[in-house]
Amino acid sequence: MNEKYKKLPLRRGVGIVLLNKENKVLVAKRIDNPKNFWQMPQGGVDEGEDFYHAALRELKEETSIISVKLIKEIENKFTYILPDHLIGIIWKGKFKGQKQKWFVMRFIGDELEINIKTKHPEFLDWKWINLEDLTKIAVNFKLEVYKQVKSEVEKILN
Repeated sequence: MNEKYKKLPLRRGVGIVLLNKENKVLVAKRIDNPKNFWQMPQGGVDEGEDFYHAALRELKEETSIISVKLIKEIENKFTYILPDHLIGIIWKGKFKGQKQKWFVMRFIGDELEINIKTKHPEFLDWKWINLEDLTKIAVNFKLEVYKQVKSEVEKILN
């Protein structure tokens, strides 16, 4: 990492592993990185907001989904650092990465509820994938987080 970025703080974030009835995971393709990288819903925590409510807000803002049931809050937090070429661009250059609290949730609504054409859209497309494929679709700098999250979800489901 470039020396000038080392002192930047990590952004407080949340991530959501949203499972359908078949235990498939919701992923979406980002507008700003439309290669074949997909991600689970995730985002920052606002000032004064707790992690769980931030997760519900991010899920709604990114996918319009509100029909969920909490399965488990993953105990550990996971961190990723942006590659140098993105530090200074993403989050107005205020952070070098994110330290995320993850939640595993069950989607209990109808798929018609899922709408990524939101007020401030972040995604081009969405789909359900098998949990074992999660690490095949992640962008490199989030891969380690996705491996850890996948492992935690496997423990829950087994």
